[in-house]
Amino acid sequence: MEIILDILFIFVSLYTLYFLALSLRNLNDRVFEKEKRYAQFEEKDNLAVVIYAHNNKKTLANLIKEIKSQDYPINSFKVYVILDNCSDGSQELFVEENFIHVIDVKDIGTIGKDQAVSLILERLSENQLIDSYVFLDADRSIAPDFLTTVNSALLKSSVISGETLIDLNNLGPIDRVKAAYQKYHMNFMRKARSLFGLAAQADSGVFIIKKDIVDKIGEVDFKNIDTELKYSILLSKINFKCSYNPNIQTFVDTANYSFRKPRLSQRLILFKNCFTQIFKNNFVFGEHVISLIYPNIWVVMLIYAGLLKHSLYYQFMVDFKIVLLSFITLLIGFGLSLINAKITIKEIGYLCLYPLYSLCHIVNNFPLVRMVKNKIRGVEDLPEGTEKMSVDVVVMAGNKDLNCKLEFISEKGLSKVRFIFKNKKFTTSTHIRMIDALQELKMKLDEHGFILKICNCCSYFQSNVDGSTNMLKGFCTSDYPAPSLAEPKNTIIWNTCTNFTPAKLNNIISEMINQGSDEE
Repeated sequence: MEIILDILFIFVSLYTLYFLALSLRNLNDRVFEKEKRYAQFEEKDNLAVVIYAHNNKKTLANLIKEIKSQDYPINSFKVYVILDNCSDGSQELFVEENFIHVIDVKDIGTIGKDQAVSLILERLSENQLIDSYVFLDADRSIAPDFLTTVNSALLKSSVISGETLIDLNNLGPIDRVKAAYQKYHMNFMRKARSLFGLAAQADSGVFIIKKDIVDKIGEVDFKNIDTELKYSILLSKINFKCSYNPNIQTFVDTANYSFRKPRLSQRLILFKNCFTQIFKNNFVFGEHVISLIYPNIWVVMLIYAGLLKHSLYYQFMVDFKIVLLSFITLLIGFGLSLINAKITIKEIGYLCLYPLYSLCHIVNNFPLVRMVKNKIRGVEDLPEGTEKMSVDVVVMAGNKDLNCKLEFISEKGLSKVRFIFKNKKFTTSTHIRMIDALQELKMKLDEHGFILKICNCCSYFQSNVDGSTNMLKGFCTSDYPAPSLAEPKNTIIWNTCTNFTPAKLNNIISEMINQGSDEE
């Protein structure tokens, strides 16, 4: 017990010193002010602005207008807009539009930001005139000097993440607490780390990266917040750390913004997998890995409470006064961190409520509590580390189409697929590959005369053997019109379109079933 307390004291003491150092460093951010002041005089890079949109017509129209109003030389940047299966008329914005390069993804389902960005990167990989990529979500708004600021920041960093500004006025109480914490975290923690030359997490909503780095790695990873964290660790490992720059600002309407934070379980898994490498690689990578286990405020408070009580009544490695001094130092550091965090008195009030929200969030996610809630809601309780994705699909039963749902479930490295039609469910057995689980489902449906109308069951689908375990990607060889997409079109096994044609395998099985029925 004594050894555990000693380790806990060393842990919180080091965290206190780290927090105090960040607080002091954040008091002087003139380097960013100087960079902003002289941004317009820097030599201009050739930028490729990539905007991802999925039914964001209103905000996309505003963003395009702001892009056209940039004070950056018009011959030094090109704009590429990816319309991912938009059904809100976003295409109408680009009728007779020559300035914007539009990639209209349709008739193959919604492919998501990660695959959509991979499409455009593949198209632009051979373009030697591009120096850097600027990725933006279509729900963002930018200032007229945005690209000028980006260009200036690229002189010091090759990979950059920017600041997201949210209007607190239209938020509910809980979201205001989360928004205040996010603003504090950006203007203090992320900015101070950047001033120290430490790594930041990538944010696909506003992300800048040199083209030669993308060419070296071969991709970006914008699947979700957890993969963005993993991608950030990779960048640190290869000496291209992601840097946070508060000058690069985007504005987002509260209705379009969702608060995202990497899961604790994902951070711990990453830490475990990377820990053995922290002494073999560069310092920034090692520090970035260690920062994955930064403690929650309640964890710090509970540790200090236990240490203060223990050192007051029992012999400890240090005197009670030393433990108390360490705790007071942490409080001083917090006070200093507020000085240059650019948050209002009202926002400080919301920030002070964040520990209460955090405690409620922890309790709400306890396995027992989650299990009871899921029982009440009638929702399946999945084990920790299980990932599930639901997609709407159509099943062809003779001349009739039935609306159904597929759930792709990944659990402990194994995969299975659940088919749902109204209140009926069928779950495949577990397989090493997702595509094998889907194959089992196809065979089961075929036995009953049903055809699953997804790409993997289509005669135009060609699998992409990319070395991955699940083999989810492929190509559509149909010549069905899809403007702006080079042939063959990229797709995923669960996508579908209006030009679906059953694969021969399905037809052969159906014929065998029919023949068997006739003989009987």
